Amino acid sequence: MIASTDAEQLRALYRNASRHSQYQIMPDFLAAVVDPDALDKKWNRYEKERMDYIAKKIDLRGTKVLDVGGNTGYFSFEALTHGAREAVCYEGNPEHCEFMRVAARAFNKRLSVKNAYMTFDAQLEEGRFDVSIVLNVLHHVGFDFGDKGIDIEEAKRYIIKNLNWFADKTTYMVFQIGFSWMTDYNHPLFPNGTKGEMIDMVRAGIAGHWDEVGIGIARANEGITVYEDLSPTNIAREDHLGEFRNRPLFILRSRQH
Repeated sequence: MIASTDAEQLRALYRNASRHSQYQIMPDFLAAVVDPDALDKKWNRYEKERMDYIAKKIDLRGTKVLDVGGNTGYFSFEALTHGAREAVCYEGNPEHCEFMRVAARAFNKRLSVKNAYMTFDAQLEEGRFDVSIVLNVLHHVGFDFGDKGIDIEEAKRYIIKNLNWFADKTTYMVFQIGFSWMTDYNHPLFPNGTKGEMIDMVRAGIAGHWDEVGIGIARANEGITVYEDLSPTNIAREDHLGEFRNRPLFILRSRQH
């Protein structure tokens, strides 16, 4: 049982308003302390379903994990639960960073938190990682990080450039991007907004840098969402799933490791 002051601090930090507040669910070990229902989380981002797919494709036991744009740390904490030996999380929001620090301290989790945006232009001071998790970050180039004077075609090139920047720094890469630049639906990255267009761009851009381990595609059956391997039967856009679940979940292995 953790101290009541830590529990109240965690609840307050999670509620703190920001552009991405209450974006993630709580990891299981925190759910009893920070009741997710009481906090009125507004959107379902299918964190458990994505984590299930990741854990099927990568054995996380004994790994060193990097989580970029980790929000309140769901994927960092879940990687540790799945056996990672340590995790490092980069997050730009100071309240989210403090939330992770308090939770890690209270529950003795080996998580190091960096209150910073990843710049994608220098060596990582923490050295090489076994697994890097970069979920729904790279399409924010020109807003949260990077040159703010770029246009949409330059943004697409930077998405690939920043992805390939990791190739000598990690063995596995787990990432997603949205269909719109900076999640502004007035700036679509792809003319038709299809999974096929996104997958084609990524495949062309990573050639020579990464090999595919898997591409997870969300499917829904009787209200249950599961990420399945990409196939001819699930590559088509399914509008009833909404934009978020149409985002492919890419898992890659570096050719440099």
